[in-house]
Amino acid sequence: MASLQERAAGVLATADPRAKAEAARRLAADWRDEGARPGDPLPDLGRPARPQQPPLVPPRAVPRRRITTSPAGRIALLHAIAHIELNAVDLAADLIARFGKEDFPIPFYDDWLRVLDEEGKHFLLLQARLEALGAAYGDLPAHDGLWQAAEATSDDVLARLAVVPLVLEARGLDVTPAMIRRLEAVDDGASAAALQVIYREEIGHVAIGRRWFAWAAEARGLEPWEAWPGLVRRYFKGALKPPFNHDGRAAAGLPRSGYEGLAEQP
Repeated sequence: MASLQERAAGVLATADPRAKAEAARRLAADWRDEGARPGDPLPDLGRPARPQQPPLVPPRAVPRRRITTSPAGRIALLHAIAHIELNAVDLAADLIARFGKEDFPIPFYDDWLRVLDEEGKHFLLLQARLEALGAAYGDLPAHDGLWQAAEATSDDVLARLAVVPLVLEARGLDVTPAMIRRLEAVDDGASAAALQVIYREEIGHVAIGRRWFAWAAEARGLEPWEAWPGLVRRYFKGALKPPFNHDGRAAAGLPRSGYEGLAEQP
C-alpha cells in the first residue's frame, strides 16, 4: 500500500485540476478513516504537474481583477483566486510529502490533511462559480509566483512555514473581505458566499501554520517571533503590504508586532 507521502506525491503528479482537487480530498478522507499511514519523506519532488491551460506569465501580464457589473471582471477575479487555490492544493501536498515523520508528530498530518482537503474544496467551489458564469479555469493566463515560494523553501520546513501560511495565506485574510463586499455590491451573492467559506477556513489554515511554525522553531531552540522576521526577509521577496486585516490575523493568532515590523513603508 502506498504511503501517505507517496499518495501526496500522486496529488502533485496529477495534471487535471479537478482530478487534482478530488485526489486531495480523497487522501484526506482516507487519512480520517485510517486508510493512510505516514512513510518516509520524499525530499526530491519536482514541480507539480499542471494542465496546458492556463499559460503561466509574469505577474504584470495577468488581467486586472476589477469587479464590474458585467461577468468579465468577476470571471477574472474568480479565475485568479481559483489559481491560488489550486496552488494551495499543491503546496499542502508538497509539505506533507516532503517533510515530516522524524520531525513532526501525527497531529501535524491531521492539520495539514485538513488544509489539503479544504484547499481542494475551495478550488472546486470556484470552478463551479466560473462554470456558472460561462467560463472555466484555464481560460485566462495566470502567474507562477506562489510556486516560486515553494521552490525557495524546499529544503527547510521552518522557512516554508514562515512564508507560505504566515505571509502568503495571511495576505488572503487582508484582501478577501473587500472582495466579498464588492461581489455583494454587484448582486453576485453566490460568488460572495464561496469567498466567505474560503475566508473562514483560511483563518484556520493560517492558525495551523502559526502552530507548527512555533512548534518547529521551539524544537530548534528558537523563539518563534524573534526568528520569523529574519526568515521572511531571507526567503520572501518584497515587504508585506498593508492595509492589514488585524481582526482576521488576530483570529489566526498572528502577533501584530511581528507583521507590522515587516510592512512596506509609504
